[in-house]
Amino acid sequence: MKKVLYRHLFSKVLGLSLLLFSISSYAQEEAAAEVVAEASGGDAAKGKQLFNQNCAACHSLDRKMTGPALANVEARLSEDEGLDKEWLYEWIKNSPGMIKSGDAYANKIYAEYNQAAMTAFPTLSNADVDDILAYTAAPPPAPAAAATTTGDASGGAESEGGVSNEIILGALALVFGLLIIMLILVNKTLRRIAEANGVVLEREKAEKHTPIWKAFVQNQFLVLVTSIFLLLASGYFAYGWMMQVGVDQGYAPVQPIHYSHKIHAGDNKIECKYCHSSARVSKTSGIPSLNVCMNCHKSIYEYKGNPEGPSAEDIANGYTNEFYTGEIKKLYKAVGWDEENQQYTGETQPVAWVRVHNLPDFAYFNHSQHVAVAGIECQTCHGPVEEMEIMEQFAPLTMGWCINCHRETNVKMEGNEYYEAIHAELSKKYGVENLTAAMMGGLECGKCHY
Repeated sequence: MKKVLYRHLFSKVLGLSLLLFSISSYAQEEAAAEVVAEASGGDAAKGKQLFNQNCAACHSLDRKMTGPALANVEARLSEDEGLDKEWLYEWIKNSPGMIKSGDAYANKIYAEYNQAAMTAFPTLSNADVDDILAYTAAPPPAPAAAATTTGDASGGAESEGGVSNEIILGALALVFGLLIIMLILVNKTLRRIAEANGVVLEREKAEKHTPIWKAFVQNQFLVLVTSIFLLLASGYFAYGWMMQVGVDQGYAPVQPIHYSHKIHAGDNKIECKYCHSSARVSKTSGIPSLNVCMNCHKSIYEYKGNPEGPSAEDIANGYTNEFYTGEIKKLYKAVGWDEENQQYTGETQPVAWVRVHNLPDFAYFNHSQHVAVAGIECQTCHGPVEEMEIMEQFAPLTMGWCINCHRETNVKMEGNEYYEAIHAELSKKYGVENLTAAMMGGLECGKCHY
């Protein structure tokens, strides 16, 4: 019984010490926030949230990114350029308008950052801007090396800011250490009393024979940690599984009439766009009409294969000369071709081709834009089709895969009249010789989703 009381005492003392530490830390943070709020007229905590939502994509506090560093931006503009907060209000809400109006500093920033106007934020109120400025004016954490400079510097810090954080933490650590020593001494005293009464020894002896599973169940902390771990692990695997929904990379369905890209595009070097001619002028590449097949197969009525004969792998998979000849006969039956009389009978049968590549309805992809305008090879997205006996989906065709291609692939400009004018303008804007699709708006949502 006494041991149980001791445990309660230990828990209360430990909780009290942690509470005191939390209160002291919170008080210091609140004091710092109040100082910043009084200086700028805004709430730095709200400003941090607004900054992350609206500004962090292009700006950092302490280094130049797409835009300039924003630490103490209000004070710097006031001292260096003589600009007040009203100028900042107008600039943040309508920067393109200020540039067109001829504002000197607005045009200076516009020219310095590659003539790329900052996004306007008309929905931000003056109070929101004050909160953001309060966050940018918040003092950065003192570097660790500052405490080891000179004795005068440390003395000055104590005189200006009162008691330093190091002294407060040191005092709390000392108090916590004294509590630990005190509790150890109390523990020893209680054990001696319990041993004299013969209570604890019997309980400890019984606890030694407690099954592991029972000890685990009785330990609420371990049960809680294990439950959290299992929930997180389950969420991780569930997320991974759900992220694969609709991703059919490697999908290779069996078609009603076998078509070997390896023979046609590989061995016979047939151009992809001979069969998929609509890829040059249309959104889709299209399924070739069987009449396109008959352009050749009116004369090619059997497959003779290589002079050396089929390979051992082809024979194992059933890809013999007789197999391919049988597939040609299926083609004749589908188009109604009378092989003996060399004429069409008019008795056709539809072929239920199985689609391999299938984008969602909300995703827009234009083959002509990529094939005819950008000059992208079919193998970039569809893989080495000239080596595929059965056509399969080579790429994941996910949004991330498309975006990475737009960011990393340089647009071909040589001999491409379509891009001559736009290349000249964008080269001035970005100051580069090579352009990617991302620089030309290839990351805009409306380009692919409509």
